[in-house]
Amino acid sequence: MGSSGPAPSGSVIPEDRLRPLSAADRRRYSRNILVPEVGFVGQQRLRAARVMLVGAGALGSPAALYLAAAGVGCLGIVDDDVVDVTNLQRQVLHTTPEAGQAKVDSARRAVEALNPDVEVVAHRVALTSENALDALAGWDVVIDGTDNFPTRYLVNDACVMLGVPLVHGAVFRSDGQVTVFDARRGPCYRCVHPMPPEPGTVPTCAEGGVLGVMPGIIGTMQATEALKLIIGGARPLVGRMVLLNAWSGRGGELPVDKNPACPVCGDNPSITELIDYEAFCGTRPSGAESETDRGESTMDEITAADLRRRIAAGHDPGSTYTLLDVREPNEVELDAIDGSLRIPLGEVVDRMGELDPSRETVVHCAVGVRSARAIEALTAAGYTGTLTNLVGGMRAWNESGIT
Repeated sequence: MGSSGPAPSGSVIPEDRLRPLSAADRRRYSRNILVPEVGFVGQQRLRAARVMLVGAGALGSPAALYLAAAGVGCLGIVDDDVVDVTNLQRQVLHTTPEAGQAKVDSARRAVEALNPDVEVVAHRVALTSENALDALAGWDVVIDGTDNFPTRYLVNDACVMLGVPLVHGAVFRSDGQVTVFDARRGPCYRCVHPMPPEPGTVPTCAEGGVLGVMPGIIGTMQATEALKLIIGGARPLVGRMVLLNAWSGRGGELPVDKNPACPVCGDNPSITELIDYEAFCGTRPSGAESETDRGESTMDEITAADLRRRIAAGHDPGSTYTLLDVREPNEVELDAIDGSLRIPLGEVVDRMGELDPSRETVVHCAVGVRSARAIEALTAAGYTGTLTNLVGGMRAWNESGIT
């Protein structure tokens, strides 16, 4: 690892918020206090700190546990999801009996069981352009534990506007990365990623998988960066990004420069208020209705429940319609709908001759995004048959089969 980057920084915690440590604090956090870089003052800063976790999933799990164990005074958690058994391979905040329960409730119980001295402020909401500034205001550090591009851009922009340092982490399969975005003295997320990738070109963990220990490593590194920002005197990863591949056991460091022309943190920002991030990232299929739009979607859709009813009535795939699965082969190996024609998204236009335009084709993927892109690509290529998108993809299909 290189040693370039900003000089060691001061704490983000104002000195007037520090309070003396009790005898119980001194005992509980004695191993922290014995570290010369922490000491009594560093532990006081931790007890005075307010850290917000955006996401109580794979990255948020280790971050929450280690921040709570370290004695962070107040831990905020924002997440609108529920615990699913597929989460438990990596989301160590949650347990099997909590499947189906709100993640923020499960996270609160885990944190309070580990350290009842920590105040937990939990919000079971999805961050939006309407609530993000209010939700993230007043926190000393924000940790990004999200897994989708619209929320990453939203959290970044909100943190820039609020002047709050953002600890970024991301994982995919056995790869991970960590950095600190602090627009007051370095780059922001948009400086590194001015534009989002084309929808469907970057698989999610649900589509591509993730080695279970990988978010444990990266989330713990995010917690470390938060501790460094709180305690002070360290060299945080501002202007530097650490990359790690756990499978090869190799890592590296990349310099990350501030972009003077960045639209949100540059010299003359053009984005001064939060925008529609789903539209910006293109995750809402063309013609689909947004929360503020009126009118109907121009793309034909079918729900998983309706498709099940169609099959139950004797209309199996291959009879009067085609069921097209555009996921990758390794995804299909895990689960598939019987009778599906399997053509990955990247091959669907070249192989559209395998489709029968005289019959309806119901297209599906993992969650409904790639299938929508497949429909758009086929339509643009001149396919004349009826194309219908399975809303929610295999996730909705599997959920609709639970009785």
